[in-house]
Amino acid sequence: MKGKPEKALLVGLDIGTSKVVAIVAEHQPDEGINVIGVGSHPGKGLKRGVVVDIESTVQSIQRAIEEAELMAGCEIRSVYASISGSHVQSRNSPGVVAIRDKEVTAGDVDRVMDAARAVAVPADQSVLHVLPQEFAIDEQEGIRDPVGMSGVRLETRAHLITCALSARQNLTKCVNRCGLAIDELILAPLASADAVLTADERELGICLVDIGAGTTDLAIYTQGAIRHTASLPIAGDLVTNDIAQAFRTPTQYAEDIKVRYACALTQLAGAEETIQVPSVGDRAPRRLARQMLAQVVQSRYEEIFSMVQGEIRRSGYESLIAAGIVLTGGAARMEGVVELAEELFQMPVRVGHPHGVEGLGEVVNNPVHATGVGLLCFGARQAQRGRVRGTLAGADTTIGRALAWLRRQF
Repeated sequence: MKGKPEKALLVGLDIGTSKVVAIVAEHQPDEGINVIGVGSHPGKGLKRGVVVDIESTVQSIQRAIEEAELMAGCEIRSVYASISGSHVQSRNSPGVVAIRDKEVTAGDVDRVMDAARAVAVPADQSVLHVLPQEFAIDEQEGIRDPVGMSGVRLETRAHLITCALSARQNLTKCVNRCGLAIDELILAPLASADAVLTADERELGICLVDIGAGTTDLAIYTQGAIRHTASLPIAGDLVTNDIAQAFRTPTQYAEDIKVRYACALTQLAGAEETIQVPSVGDRAPRRLARQMLAQVVQSRYEEIFSMVQGEIRRSGYESLIAAGIVLTGGAARMEGVVELAEELFQMPVRVGHPHGVEGLGEVVNNPVHATGVGLLCFGARQAQRGRVRGTLAGADTTIGRALAWLRRQF
């Protein structure tokens, strides 16, 4: 009896400021994406999304990969990895070419995208993505897929994203040092958008706000296409630092207090509620009002949302995001965040959970894993287009675990 055909495996590697997460999924075009393994390890080698300590980053990636290999029973050879940070820049760029055979082919589309890409980029910057927004043939505008249409002149407007060359090289070096190839490096908010936004939201106009530990990333979509991306150097780790300073408690306890008790809207914290706060050194822990904690947290979230609003206004798309704002990332899970955001932005706000995948509930239902799941979605699309290099091979569960064990030993 023949065994089942081996399914293609995809791996998303979300390299964040506070932690590195590796997610392994099976993928078949007619069955979708099924998450079968996840590995996570605290990250200490990045600051504001940029590698500042190669050894620490390599170690975090290695531990997350080993944990994912053990759970999924496979050997990981290549990954779709995320990149973010305030070094990322974006612009909208036009391109135009003549249609060779009076009918648009895929080759013509490639040429016009190359024309949009051919802009002056500083020597210390590297082109990360060139994403089509819409096409025009002769005088006809607003075309989404021009292949097969007749005409003489093909134009496009594309969203060009660049990143610091050194940041890209250092991140790639860290992944390669773990014995892994990078299938593609993907901007984190684009991956998160893939995981949490619906087609209707992209069409109507939406702003994704991914609040991580080191950066808050934005992606604005209108009429089904990406229009603006940005990364702000303010995020969840500043909330932790505020709590540590205000309550005079070590940072690791401040993080725990934030996760367990924090609230982003003061009026949602009961007047009688108290929390236990560990002290520095040998001093006894204290009990403090939860409303005091909420006041500290709310002021920082107001600052984060104020910067987000300023970026949306600078983009010029504030009046076009009729569907409102979707919050995702670890710092979006806090009580009161949606209510505070709606109050400040004066538009609909929801928390975005990953969709379009099945399997492990801890991944599928958690906004913390939005970027990791989005990387899998991106990889699945590349696989359907036949652009996967095949550097990842699944293995029998027993063999995979043995390989993972051997790699840890040697």
